[in-house]
Amino acid sequence: MVLDAQHQLIGKPWRGNLRWYLNQASDSADFTTRLLGLCALDGSGYSSAPVVLAIDTPLGFSTAFIELLVQGKAAGTIEGSSGNPYLFRQTERFLSERGLSPLSAIKDMIGSQATKGMHALARFAPDIERCGVWTDNHRLRAIEAYPAACKRSSTMDALRESVVQSAGGSCERDWGLEHVDQQDALTCALIAWLFHFQPDLLVQPCADTPEREGWIFVPWDGLAALAG
Repeated sequence: MVLDAQHQLIGKPWRGNLRWYLNQASDSADFTTRLLGLCALDGSGYSSAPVVLAIDTPLGFSTAFIELLVQGKAAGTIEGSSGNPYLFRQTERFLSERGLSPLSAIKDMIGSQATKGMHALARFAPDIERCGVWTDNHRLRAIEAYPAACKRSSTMDALRESVVQSAGGSCERDWGLEHVDQQDALTCALIAWLFHFQPDLLVQPCADTPEREGWIFVPWDGLAALAG
């Protein structure tokens, strides 16, 4: 799902498997053009526009897990599951401490999605601009989103309502928003929009978060509502 600078829907939402497009794209510009084309947009018309791609899957594994695999280094005493540094990255433990239950790429059967997301980054946005932000050093930046963390955010509710109203107020059926994947796609697009235009409304990485682990960008008021 693609939003413009005014957080209005452009093109048409698309749902499907990206494997063929990941394999066929020659570089990040080609990949972006193909994604826009899937959403019924002429990518050549947006060749100079910055693109933020919000992806709903873990885009890294924990440092402790990688060190265990590569170096045989143990993390020390392991207590409960939610604080297990092998199973959860720092960003996931941060959210767990604030009432959310993020999934683990190790134990929750989303390793396949995670590796696909990481493969896409390695091919088309291989450089780390800062923790949680991958880039092609040109116009594409990729971040990690977590739609379930946005359900109690008034910021997201207002943005979502604005998108619906700008499209005529009765666009759910036309967009296929009855399907949870499309609902999540809209949430991810809104997170990407906030990241670019109103980043202060999103929780930013803690100073000690390992860059390679990445960060889940969620709205502050979603956490506040959960904590209260």
